This record gives sequence, structure tokens and C-alpha cells, in this order.
Amino acid sequence: MPQFSTTRRVQHSAADMFDLVADVEHYPEFVPLCRSLEVRNRTRDSEGREVIVADMTVAYKLIRETFTSRVTLDRKKLQILVEYLEGPFQRMSNRWSFRPIDDSTCEVEFFIAYEFRSRTLGLLMGTVFDAAFRRFASAFERRADKVYGAQPA
Repeated sequence: MPQFSTTRRVQHSAADMFDLVADVEHYPEFVPLCRSLEVRNRTRDSEGREVIVADMTVAYKLIRETFTSRVTLDRKKLQILVEYLEGPFQRMSNRWSFRPIDDSTCEVEFFIAYEFRSRTLGLLMGTVFDAAFRRFASAFERRADKVYGAQPA
């Protein structure tokens, strides 16, 4: 199963980066391959964490796929867990972790593992998804600079 992980030190607070990644409605503005995102439901689980169920449509050239995920926002632990519910994957999960270094710097860890349901779709989209996931962390970092202002290194 293809997977990708990266850890980056960014010049923004862990809380700001958590909020940026949790703001799923804005993903179509900057996330690679994301063409639309619709939140179906927002609730709180028994531990008080916000849980979002959302449909994300990704597209590349003539290929367009929509999948549904459950996103659990754990603000206390500064973690975001994404669980696949339905769509073109056999399985897919990803997580974000935000570790404060100081008040204005944090380490952002991104991990994703996925497997397409269809071998054909996997062959068509596999390398495109791999390249897009490798650009995810930098896309969020650029978005943070735009939203919160670029900080001197």
C-alpha cells in the first residue's frame, strides 16, 4: 500500500497550524488536486472532539473522483485523524500532528497511506496522487504564510 510521511518545522504556532488544517472548507483554494469539498455533518464525539464527515472531489485532467472521510479534530492532543468511509479507495487514512517548539514555531507531521479499489485507477492516478501528497505539506505551509503572515526564519 503506498504511503508517504513528512515532518516539517514551520514558523507558525502549533495551534495556528492545527486551525489551518482543520479548516477543511478552504481546501479547494490551495490543496493539490482538490476541486471541491462539502461538509455533510459536524458533531462532537464522547471525548468532546469535533468530528466532520465530508466529501472531497479530486480531479486530474479527465479523471474526477469523490470520496467521503471522517475527520476527527483532537485539539487537546493537536492531532487530526482522517478515516476513509467510501469512494474509489480500498482503504485510505491520514493524520496530522502538531508539536510546539515555542510560541511561534512548531513541527508538523503529515502521514498518509492509501490503496485504490480499482487497479486501473491506481495505475492512472497512483503517480499523480503520490506527487500531490509530496506537495501537501508545503501547500499548507504556504497557506499559513498567506493567512497568518510569513514569519522570519
